Amino acid sequence: MALEPIAITGVGLASPNGLSLKEFRANLLTGKSGVRPWTIPIFGDTLAGICGFDPLRHQSKKELRRGTRAGSISVWCAHEALADAGIALEGLDRGRVGIYIGTTEHGNVETETEVLNLRQYGDDVRYWSHHHNPRTVANNPAGEVTLSLGITGPAYCMGGACAAGNLGLIQGVQMLQLGIVDCAIAGGVSESPRAFGIFASFHAQGALATHADPTKASRPFDRARNGIVVSEGGCLYTLERVSDAKRRGARILAIVSGYAVNSDAADFVLPDSDGQERCMRLALAHAGLEPGEIDVVNTHATSTPSGDVVECAAIRRVFASADKVLVNNTKSFIGHTMGAAGALELAGNIPGFEDGFVHPTINVDHLDPECEIPGLVLNTPRAAASQRRILNMSFGMLGINSAVIVERPSL
Repeated sequence: MALEPIAITGVGLASPNGLSLKEFRANLLTGKSGVRPWTIPIFGDTLAGICGFDPLRHQSKKELRRGTRAGSISVWCAHEALADAGIALEGLDRGRVGIYIGTTEHGNVETETEVLNLRQYGDDVRYWSHHHNPRTVANNPAGEVTLSLGITGPAYCMGGACAAGNLGLIQGVQMLQLGIVDCAIAGGVSESPRAFGIFASFHAQGALATHADPTKASRPFDRARNGIVVSEGGCLYTLERVSDAKRRGARILAIVSGYAVNSDAADFVLPDSDGQERCMRLALAHAGLEPGEIDVVNTHATSTPSGDVVECAAIRRVFASADKVLVNNTKSFIGHTMGAAGALELAGNIPGFEDGFVHPTINVDHLDPECEIPGLVLNTPRAAASQRRILNMSFGMLGINSAVIVERPSL
């Protein structure tokens, strides 16, 4: 039995360089970076991508004091996604709405904050917040959305390292196709820059980006790249079955036509080119497509010396015979938004179906020969009026790989 296709009808996002899809897209086409100096307790001065949204737009001061940064980003994105889809809460059967949010990790920020706070009280645990447990449970971001919107359907988070944003989207698609829900709010979020541990860990690996100009620190494929810019962000999609979307006269931004998730089973941290290749081929097979039927490949490349090379090798093998495919990277603008990356970076490319451009990878002054790919779009947008399909890739630690394919709704 053929499964009904799923439509993206709304996008709510918080990015270091944009707080709506329109603003985000405009800044991707004009080359505006969202990376800036950032100071974090214990670790000190570094660089990061920080989202400047106003949380009081959708939450009270009490809710902000009680909740988490990841929860606040999720609440912002969920409200904005429903509004973008033209769906009013009053018209929803809230028991038939699902919330599916991918996260890289959750609880680190809250735990580090509590430990630091205890220092001023001589480590007296009587001053440990009674909110700590609900703040740090893995389902917190999704749970905060249910409390804000009054959603009584299924709501949970998926841990998928830096592939988590795609996992959230995939979960929403599957739950709609299974008939579990009639509307899904799905994607990924990250609050990573609020924790010093992630900066310290990447620094210990020699994988934390540095640059005199913060806006040039994230530079995938460039010979001088030296690591990751840790960023926060979120992107949640309103998903509906195509038939339901058409019935209510909704604007359809894109249709999810294929996806895949697999594992390398190769290394604790290092990516595996063969596993990434298998994931892309699985997504193509799931969508019933050949490589040449993809128009844009949005890469995961994080600006690490080894990771970018591994991914580029996989792309060259998969798309060896597809000479018209264009390739770009969104992290060059915003850094690595971890659990939000897949969903947020895909969103930045979807408007290309309408505006006819592919946004570039910026900050590539000297292309690394090992990262050379036919069709790589560098520094300046490329006109591509006939875009039909986008393949987005997101990979993560412990060898998780994900790929999502979306297509123009008129196909």
